[in-house]
Amino acid sequence: MKFTLFISFVCCMAVQSTAQLQLDQIMKGPGFVGVLPEAPEWGLDGKQIYYWKKHPDSSQTTYYVYDLQLQQTNIMNHSDWQKRWVWTPGQGALNRVRIQDNELQFNDLAAKQIKSYPLFTNDIWNIQAHADPKKLILQQGQSLFVFDLQYGLAKNLVSYQKSKSEKPAADNALTQTELELFESVRKKALQNTKFDEPSIFSLPFDPEGAFQVDPTARYVLLKQEQEPEAKPTEVPHFIASDAHVFNEKSRSKVQNEEPSQTLYLHDIQSDTLVILDFSQLSQINNDKRELIFHPAIFAKTQPLALVDIRSADNKDRWIVCINLEKHEIQELEHQHDSAWIGGPGISSWNFETGTLGWLRDAQTIYFQSEESGYSHLYTFDLQTKTKLALTSGNFEVHQVLLSKDSNSFYLNTNLLHPGARSFYKLDLKKLEIKPLLSELGAYEVQLSPDEKQLAYRFSTSTQPWELFTCSLKNPKDQVQLTKSTTEVFRTYPWQKPEILSFKGSDGVAVYARMYTPQPELKNGAAVMFVHGAGYLQNAHHYWSYYQREFMFHQLLIEKGYTVLDVDYRASEGYGRNYRTAIYRHMGGRDLQDFVDAKQFLVSNYGIDSSRVGIYGGSYGGFITLMGLFTEPGTFACGAALRSVTDWAHYNHEYTTNILNTPAADPEAYRQSSPIYFAEGLQDPLLILHGMIDDNVQFQDVVRLNQRLIELGKKDWWMALYPVERHGFQYTSSWTDEYRRILELFDTYLLK
Repeated sequence: MKFTLFISFVCCMAVQSTAQLQLDQIMKGPGFVGVLPEAPEWGLDGKQIYYWKKHPDSSQTTYYVYDLQLQQTNIMNHSDWQKRWVWTPGQGALNRVRIQDNELQFNDLAAKQIKSYPLFTNDIWNIQAHADPKKLILQQGQSLFVFDLQYGLAKNLVSYQKSKSEKPAADNALTQTELELFESVRKKALQNTKFDEPSIFSLPFDPEGAFQVDPTARYVLLKQEQEPEAKPTEVPHFIASDAHVFNEKSRSKVQNEEPSQTLYLHDIQSDTLVILDFSQLSQINNDKRELIFHPAIFAKTQPLALVDIRSADNKDRWIVCINLEKHEIQELEHQHDSAWIGGPGISSWNFETGTLGWLRDAQTIYFQSEESGYSHLYTFDLQTKTKLALTSGNFEVHQVLLSKDSNSFYLNTNLLHPGARSFYKLDLKKLEIKPLLSELGAYEVQLSPDEKQLAYRFSTSTQPWELFTCSLKNPKDQVQLTKSTTEVFRTYPWQKPEILSFKGSDGVAVYARMYTPQPELKNGAAVMFVHGAGYLQNAHHYWSYYQREFMFHQLLIEKGYTVLDVDYRASEGYGRNYRTAIYRHMGGRDLQDFVDAKQFLVSNYGIDSSRVGIYGGSYGGFITLMGLFTEPGTFACGAALRSVTDWAHYNHEYTTNILNTPAADPEAYRQSSPIYFAEGLQDPLLILHGMIDDNVQFQDVVRLNQRLIELGKKDWWMALYPVERHGFQYTSSWTDEYRRILELFDTYLLK
């Protein structure tokens, strides 16, 4: 699950170290801190770096280009931004083609000119590589074309349609009779024939989506998708310009059926269609198991296709090689997880692609696996059937880039520390890994087209993301391209949080961020923050995704609170066992990490056991509810923001990974959903929720509200935000929300 929290950060207007942060200032966002650079990408010739800045409190986005030769930054208008040419590693000539203003444009680097070809239709898409560098494969609707860049001509390759129902035999017989008897009927039929129509191939299903064509344009892979019927939800909007309530269609809830796909191979040359048979895959159990097929990666020199296959329940992953000519399936790698497949470079959603590609064309592949307990990079030789681990150890590989000569990988890993992201070069001949960018913090790196330069974002725990460039030969000789923070932000003495670890009650090390007040200010109370989920980490050495919360924690330590931000079980960065420790029981081991964290604070930091509060948003709000409902008396009070209260009401993709389906595993849903434990509430609870939240929907807390009313519970409150979604947009809402949270802590932790 991916949350869209547009959380920003601020500091106070005063520059003296004795100045105190104000809540309304913290919640104003980029007006105090500055707007940070996003998504750097190289121009096609390696002479420009493009990036943008989005203003979270508005819909405004500003686009920039940095010219390395002139060493200056220019603002681009949106039209010019859309026309930019960028370098995408691994795409070859495809990144020199774009569709613009109903033209297909090709950037001919050899001729140093852009060639434009008027399109015969304006809905061309799905541009694919052809073995001939002067040709492309295009899709329009259900038709495929080969486009010749030399002559600007498009030739129909094949068009697909669903097989039409045959007419009754009697009608067919009568038609044949009329054709046999009457010359006039035969002539009329001939006149109605359109000889210029493309070759049409009938399929036993309705062809949809992107068709994949091998580079020789002989073989086409097509998917038939079977989606279970899903009932969408509706999100009511109570604030509208016409003063009337209107409903917005949104996602469905968790379903009991899984989607599935069937993969077909069409040989255009022989005009044959084959259903590819995967019934012999390891541990597939039977040929009716639902499968999801990721896009194929074709070899360039052989009729081979590399495909990542997932089971619909996401407990199995197979990497296979399909011999397109012989219709044969060779299983190269099988990964099974009794919980769910996931991890960096693998992905936890069975529709999302992971690291996979050809290292040596038609001979060796590379991929990532959690086989060792951590996500690492492997190769597999198709001829010798030899598997080789390129990286190993108690760390994870987060990004993989293959050099153009295929002799090296460039990796982003947390080898230095679980809460750091550093950049390395892996020499495949020597199998040596060399650090390139390794300051304590995080790097997000893009290689230039000639692989001689790097563009990257870098941040630390107190320094927000900025954009830099350097040469690959001398990465320490860096140039900072942006200075995005305001002077007032830079002059405030932000406390660098300590990254520490403590032993959980099961003996496992749990990492956390600690914010400690000055001894003379310490009040003996503590607040614990619970970050959201998906697959996320917050006890790290770089700029927090939760920027406003970072500022709020600085405000809390000014008031004497100790703050602990825990990377509870299921957080990113700590390997497979940590990732899957919540399987079938959310609010179990993850919540226990907070109970253990409280004991750690009490035992080691002089915190009063009766004055520890807890708060968080989304999954963090869920944990807060579970803490107050199932561990009464442990936390003096809690604030639950945009909280899941019943997992059966959340989305299918995220939830079924962890809890299976409600029909198959009702116990997992019952033991993981706060609404079933509401009778345990005895400590003060503040619930805060946006009413047009289309992620964790408002209905979640409405149902909990009714449950608490019927149980006769006291000392709980609900604050609603009629115009806010999952991630708040308006400063007034942020300010009101955190004012209430601060008042809750001051009321129940300082008494």
